[in-house]
Amino acid sequence: MRRTTLRTLAALTACATAALFVSACTGQNSSGGDDGSAAGKDVTITFWHGWSQDSEVKAIDDNIAAFEQLHPNIHVKPVANIADDKLEQALRGGGRDAPDVVSSFTTNNVGKFCAANVWADLAPFLNKDGIDPAKTFPPAMLEYSQFEGKQCALPLLGDAYGLYYNKTAFAAAGITSPPKTFSEFEAAAGKLTIAEGDSYKQLGFMPNYHGYETTPVYYLGQYGAKYFTADGKSNVATDPKVAAMYAWQKNLIAELGGFDKLEKYRTTFGDEFSAKNPFQTGQVAMSFDGEWRTASLAEDPVSFDWATAPFPVPDDQADTYGRGYQTGTIIGVARSSQKQTAAWELVKYLTTNTDAVVSFANAIHNVPSTNEALNSPKLTVDPNFKTFIDIAKNPNSSTAPSSINGGAYQLSLRNFGYDFEAGKADLTAGLAATAKEIDEAIDQAK
Repeated sequence: MRRTTLRTLAALTACATAALFVSACTGQNSSGGDDGSAAGKDVTITFWHGWSQDSEVKAIDDNIAAFEQLHPNIHVKPVANIADDKLEQALRGGGRDAPDVVSSFTTNNVGKFCAANVWADLAPFLNKDGIDPAKTFPPAMLEYSQFEGKQCALPLLGDAYGLYYNKTAFAAAGITSPPKTFSEFEAAAGKLTIAEGDSYKQLGFMPNYHGYETTPVYYLGQYGAKYFTADGKSNVATDPKVAAMYAWQKNLIAELGGFDKLEKYRTTFGDEFSAKNPFQTGQVAMSFDGEWRTASLAEDPVSFDWATAPFPVPDDQADTYGRGYQTGTIIGVARSSQKQTAAWELVKYLTTNTDAVVSFANAIHNVPSTNEALNSPKLTVDPNFKTFIDIAKNPNSSTAPSSINGGAYQLSLRNFGYDFEAGKADLTAGLAATAKEIDEAIDQAK
């Protein structure tokens, strides 16, 4: 699903620079009260979301229509294609034109929204309706929808990351199964790489951080790294898994021809979300990607056989194979809303009604966000999509935790990665400097 373009470096930068802006909302008071909808009073609520493609908008509108049939006195006015910056402005300003229900593709923003009190705490609503979040949602999805114990959002479909591989190229290279450990992965990437002059006819894998979906936090999802200590300080300089990941990635770059050669080849790649994607063109034989790519490959068939598998894990964590990085969409109730009772009913339906979650997942090819939906017989699952369902179910799968200043710490990790992979930074000193930068930015945002 193409909404992942919102989770690029530009999005992370916007999240970081907007942190102080959102913190100005902390003085806002909740005024939801009883809107009368529970007693049958007609209420109209506004729902702002970011989906924009016709098929996506239709899917959410279909779920809204089903909700309105169950709640004939609650009328929903959806507003599509809302970016986070516009959402933040509306939440800050409040007023009758502000939304009642809000969603975001950027889980990095949960910490900002929770800390700034612009999204209502959903714990009272969940408790009142007897919903146990820990039993309802997969652990990683539940983690990215809360901040410091405050449940100000809920998951609304998820993304899981795994390995796409060219089965035809595998057969030609004599590889019979997808790699499960990093040593197997490095060997496969080498066998699949075919040089052509000072470039490549085929590259086994593009490991560089400017490559598609190859960010430090996504790679760290295979390690189970801990980003923060119990007291909220950055842990990236002290957790050995973080240093191990950076060292592994840089070593893979060296094995596949070096940073400069790979960067030159990367500039020949087409748009990530088109049929010119380097995996689909055969320029790379393995790709790190999300579940939505299965739909893209169905829409734009390729000339080779392909399959999916979990992304490999470090050799010393081979027993965690099957894990993966997870993220997704979040949804909540605006704290400024005058109609929180009705707004919660919509949020509850979209996030906990199994049929609603499954129908939405089927329509837009995302991972369902409840345990029941992941196991529903109504879920459309072929072998390649099942890989990502299993990743979502895997207890070792993880996500990047929320922070008060959004994705700023992820941006710091990525910027260090750019310097380190290019040979411009020392690993130990660079991670220490990065940890200091993260801590100072968080302190400033408080």
